[in-house]
Amino acid sequence: RFHGEGYQEGYAEGSHAGMAEGRRYGALHGARIGSEIGCYLGFALTWHCLLQKCTDEKNSKKIRALDALIGMLQKFPYEDATYDKLQEDLEKIRGKFKQVCSMLNIQSDFRMGTERSSLTF
Repeated sequence: RFHGEGYQEGYAEGSHAGMAEGRRYGALHGARIGSEIGCYLGFALTWHCLLQKCTDEKNSKKIRALDALIGMLQKFPYEDATYDKLQEDLEKIRGKFKQVCSMLNIQSDFRMGTERSSLTF
């Protein structure tokens, strides 16, 4: 009897603690993804604006790549926490970002630290 009662109490306590830990982890992970996506979007919009002034062929390819990146970022499902292809889409965005940086001759390194995220050039 004591074993059964102890099990039930432990199970209830563990479930409650697990929910709280899961919420904290989800909020932290969501904030990291949001920060990363925000940096990519700011980067892409800034470069798009800068390259808009030059209309040669080399810049038109860069602008098309930036347009593709911006489109991917704008279609990213920020509101849908149950989106099943979230990691897949995030990897595509990271790949496109690396491609754009390569076209712009920029070495980028997106780092997530405990104090803040940074994008270095």
